[in-house]
Amino acid sequence: MQIHVEGVDRLRLADGSPVRAASAVTPFGDGFLVAQDDATHGAWFRSRPADAVRLLPAVDGLDVFENASGTKHLKPDLEAACAVDVDGAPAVLLLGSGSLAARMRWSLLRLVAGRPEALVTDMAPLYAAVADALAIPPEVLNLEGACLVGDVLRWYHRGIPAAGVPAGSVDLEPAAAVAAALGRTPPGSVAVSNPRHYTLGEVDGVGLGITDAVALADGTVLLSAAAEDSPNPRDDGPVVGSALVRLDDHLVRDMTPLPLVDGRVCKVEGLMVLDADPVSTRLLAVVDVDEPDVPSLAMRLRVRH
Repeated sequence: MQIHVEGVDRLRLADGSPVRAASAVTPFGDGFLVAQDDATHGAWFRSRPADAVRLLPAVDGLDVFENASGTKHLKPDLEAACAVDVDGAPAVLLLGSGSLAARMRWSLLRLVAGRPEALVTDMAPLYAAVADALAIPPEVLNLEGACLVGDVLRWYHRGIPAAGVPAGSVDLEPAAAVAAALGRTPPGSVAVSNPRHYTLGEVDGVGLGITDAVALADGTVLLSAAAEDSPNPRDDGPVVGSALVRLDDHLVRDMTPLPLVDGRVCKVEGLMVLDADPVSTRLLAVVDVDEPDVPSLAMRLRVRH
């Protein structure tokens, strides 16, 4: 693949505050939604700047969480977002990463009379089933990407290559996942199938883990991946490189490093397809800069296959 950066924006909310820790991006309404992994609100971009959209209730009266205040363990860590159908209408499913109880919730976001409304569901039994399918302890789950691939919702596990835990994925039936998110069926009733593991390559001796995924029209999947030297799914480590990976029927067909921006590695955490032609795809990629007071980035990428 050839990757060209067409532009970079710094993301802010309407009150001037930065969009923190961008962790996923997906179409929503007449714009797109960016999830913040350390906050209860997302950022809805229909123009610049963005509107704050509540995705989860406050936790102990708090809406943002960080190491400095000792509240990081409370953060919802919504790391994956996927457009889904709810009773014939478009919606967005936002999924916590796992490993801690606070991170095992889903937020189903819909437009009701033109206003965004979120329904939050504790999905802990499903996370236990995913960990079992991937043959890993529940405390190391780090599910960071989700997309519709054909007739399945494929949920990607970042893995911790630096600690010997491979990246992977499982498949869910979309209608069953939505029914559980709506509270119509128990979370444990959602079948988990087709567990897979991936070796994506490495940068400077650090293995790449999956940070998001998008399906393309030809059936292939593009993954964003980061080489982060971290011992577990909760503590940040140095990110020594990032890349796009193309999967074809679960096989790694290409791995291309992402360009530096201002001389720095960009930890891409979310991908969204803007448009495509027979030879290239334009992506919106959101970047978590791992500094709560610094705006997350949005990169416009053209990827030639």
